[in-house]
Amino acid sequence: MAGTVDVQEKRRIARIRAILRRDYPEAHSPLHYSNALEILVATILAAQCTDKRVNLTTPALFARFKTPADYAAAGQGELEGMIHSCGFYRNKASAIRKCCAVIVERHGGRVPDTMDQLVALPGIGRKSANLILSCAYDKPGIIVDTHVKRISARLGLTAETNPDKIETDLIAVIPRKERALFSYRVADHGRVVCLARSPCCGVCSLAELCPSAVP
Repeated sequence: MAGTVDVQEKRRIARIRAILRRDYPEAHSPLHYSNALEILVATILAAQCTDKRVNLTTPALFARFKTPADYAAAGQGELEGMIHSCGFYRNKASAIRKCCAVIVERHGGRVPDTMDQLVALPGIGRKSANLILSCAYDKPGIIVDTHVKRISARLGLTAETNPDKIETDLIAVIPRKERALFSYRVADHGRVVCLARSPCCGVCSLAELCPSAVP
């Protein structure tokens, strides 16, 4: 969505936000965690894996490894065995170990709380960084997952396909405090209504505001 947003479009977007707030009042991150390190590890595991599978895997992992130093010192084989069911386990185990080693060496064992520092870590991109910042540090960001990418395009909130550019477009129209919740609500909507292959436009509460809706 390039350029200045006119008054009519601002009103349309405000209605979209209000409907999503009404329809998904309990929206939250689907990944289970209790601190910054846990959400960081969970986001690495979630790449090309379902959140449900990650949540089944992490309890044992979080019980075994409590600090970045624990992960950094872990044996590659042990970590691979514990996360095997999440897929791409060799790469993910290596990314977790390297990421945590950097956290120990450069950040004193504390998961960093800025975008620039997070995306400099192995295995962490902007999507993961925004999730970590939103969940652990109360710094809400737009989390561009597959649902947000698809639905923001269908709603005419962006014409971009690059996640970073989609994030920029959404930042321009979604208030800062609402950005993470907006992302969770859109993702929930994508799971139950605005499906990838067969969107349920006939029952969609956003249909009258959506330029892509099929009668």
